[in-house]
Amino acid sequence: MTAYAIAHLRPADGPVQDEVLDYIERIQATFEPYGGRFLVHGAEVEVVEGAWPGAVVMVGFPGVAEVRAWYASPAYQEILPLRTRHLDGDMVIVPGVGPEYDASATAAAMRAARDRAAQEV
Repeated sequence: MTAYAIAHLRPADGPVQDEVLDYIERIQATFEPYGGRFLVHGAEVEVVEGAWPGAVVMVGFPGVAEVRAWYASPAYQEILPLRTRHLDGDMVIVPGVGPEYDASATAAAMRAARDRAAQEV
């Protein structure tokens, strides 16, 4: 099942640092061996609820195992400090859902689990 690495990056004060530009130049080569590809890269977001300063990066992978392997890879770990020294950010790994996914079935399962837990109290 497809999985995603999603980063929310907040800009630092001042101009973009050379190390950040080096990171950007090198990152794609680190995830391609794991089947990763950019879906969103540095896009400014349109905030419709809450506050969300910064930009989003989203990379799709064949599965969660590939995202984890990429993140832990020596190639990515080597360049990661180039970004983290200059930008604040958060990154998450998120499994995708398939075409057969049905949100109402998920809600029904969550409702049943909640009701079972309430009966056990």
